[in-house]
Amino acid sequence: MVVAMALLTSCTERDKHGKVLDTPSSGTITVTVDESLKPLIDPEIVAFEGNYRNAHINVIYTSESEAIDALLIDSARLSIVTRRLAATEEKSLTDQQIKCRQLTVATSGIALIVNRQNQDTLIQLQDLKKILSGEIKTWKMINKSSPPLGMEVVFDHPNSSMIRFLKDSLMAFDTLPKNCFAVESNTAVVEYVSQKPQALGLIDVSWISDSDDSTANSFLGSVRVLGISIAQDSSYYKPYQAYIAQRHYPLRREVVMISREARTGLASGFIAFVASEKGQRVVLKAGLVPATMPLRFVEVNHKPLN
Repeated sequence: MVVAMALLTSCTERDKHGKVLDTPSSGTITVTVDESLKPLIDPEIVAFEGNYRNAHINVIYTSESEAIDALLIDSARLSIVTRRLAATEEKSLTDQQIKCRQLTVATSGIALIVNRQNQDTLIQLQDLKKILSGEIKTWKMINKSSPPLGMEVVFDHPNSSMIRFLKDSLMAFDTLPKNCFAVESNTAVVEYVSQKPQALGLIDVSWISDSDDSTANSFLGSVRVLGISIAQDSSYYKPYQAYIAQRHYPLRREVVMISREARTGLASGFIAFVASEKGQRVVLKAGLVPATMPLRFVEVNHKPLN
């Protein structure tokens, strides 16, 4: 028995200081995550730790830029954000002799929400561009029948991944108009919009897409979700899972797991889990689009049978 224990101990990987290293299914690591992805990542961690009782993930929810910065300075082993690393960020890791791993595990999106008193439920992508440029400042400039309310645009963080996404995908701008501001979290965005008839909020789709989640249902009960069209004569689409998967909804974005792990440790194990069938089912339940598992669409025919 003593011999067996000695052999087991000798096979355990240790660092240069003699500390036992984590494995793909055990140990403890720190992960930084874009706060907008919390409704997806929380259940992924619960499922992973439920399957691997000796695995512990310390998650820090923050802005996208802070999540990536922590990865670059080795304060986090893994970051989960909505973009891949820029060339300068990859070079920063290369200079540290680190070859990062980047894997897209889901497709999410940005939902536009308004107060329930606001009767506008549709918006054109071109109007969103004009809002971000400051050309549109009131709801009446979008819909002549709307009350003459000034518009307030609210998002989650000063370094919001949503603003970065809109800047990269819709239009380039140096600064936002004065009526655009951050309120620190997606939850705070929903709360603000639910109290302000003039507000237009930006949140990640995951906060309102899980029909079994009580928080998502309470959010949907307090705000309206806008449908978006890409042109005046085209159809409007809300951020439903099928429309995101079929690329009808225009404000789609990737969920990317980025690891700086130089060996096969717990970060690699968590990435493998999220990309596996079990992890992708969590993505599916969250109302997002799995990246490594095919979706099956069912069209319901409501016509009566002859």
